Amino acid sequence: MARISAETRVRNEQAVRAAMDRLLKGDLPSGGGCDLKTLAAEAGVTRTAFYPKKNRDGTTRPGPYQHLAEEFERRLRTLQEAGEVVDPRIAQIERLKAKVAELKERLAQRDETVAELTAFKELAVSRLAAQHDEIVRLREQAATLSNVRRLPAARPGRAPYGLSS
Repeated sequence: MARISAETRVRNEQAVRAAMDRLLKGDLPSGGGCDLKTLAAEAGVTRTAFYPKKNRDGTTRPGPYQHLAEEFERRLRTLQEAGEVVDPRIAQIERLKAKVAELKERLAQRDETVAELTAFKELAVSRLAAQHDEIVRLREQAATLSNVRRLPAARPGRAPYGLSS
């Protein structure tokens, strides 16, 4: 790969710094994020220029714009620590995480309510069954006793037991 001239390098560094400022202000291109890939694309340089290189003997040397990548990551981290959200996708992720937490809480409350209502229903059905059994027992007991008289059934169109309607 051919070496670039000092003039081209200075121009590229200026382009990277300008793109860095735009990205950190939140001016992100469509489909891009606040990351090195987008920075390289916006500045018109290759992404590999931001990473260390290997010499033929296996030692490493800094990439031509590695110092700019480190500056970008440092500035981004400083903004994030200050509470600013540069990337709207990150803000959306945080908003969705909060919504998921809220929905999980609501679901847990609903589950608790359903459990309480199920227990109440079981208790109510149990009491109704016990009352029914008691009514059946009392009817059977009343049928076996000779000193209990049945009241006459109400005639159609009249209130039962002589009450007027």
